[in-house]
Amino acid sequence: MPKPTCLFLGRFQPYHNGHHLVVQGMTKLCGKIIIGIGSSDKSRSAENPYTAQERKEMIQAALQDEDLIPVFDVHFVELPDASDDEAWTKQVLAIAGPVDMVWTGNQQTKQCFEGKCPVKEIKEVPGISSTAVRALVKARGDWASKVPDEVARTMRELGLDRIK
Repeated sequence: MPKPTCLFLGRFQPYHNGHHLVVQGMTKLCGKIIIGIGSSDKSRSAENPYTAQERKEMIQAALQDEDLIPVFDVHFVELPDASDDEAWTKQVLAIAGPVDMVWTGNQQTKQCFEGKCPVKEIKEVPGISSTAVRALVKARGDWASKVPDEVARTMRELGLDRIK
């Protein structure tokens, strides 16, 4: 039986070690991985400092650094916000194409897909979230240990001041 096509949804503002653990796990269970970059139409704000393209490049660099790309079938889609949950869910499935399973750690996202597609609920890694990473950057704390090395490099290149 072929491995399923799996869609991993997140904003990835920024992509952190918890996200990276999920993708590493997906490589064992999924034949094709689609990474859906949520709120792709939002950037340059406190909650969404990076553009969709910048987030894609960060994730690609982290995955390439461990040879997850090109060894595994990984694709990216940009997912703008929509007027309501039902419209967003339909839009996500239209953009991503056929998927066998949705992976998410967000309860609202889980509810959007229940009954439409199997959902794999992801447990948060304690102490690691994009919100926490952004807060550590602002506080000049140890944020770099919370993200893959290539993401830290990219964040520095783009300028940490956009988070502050």
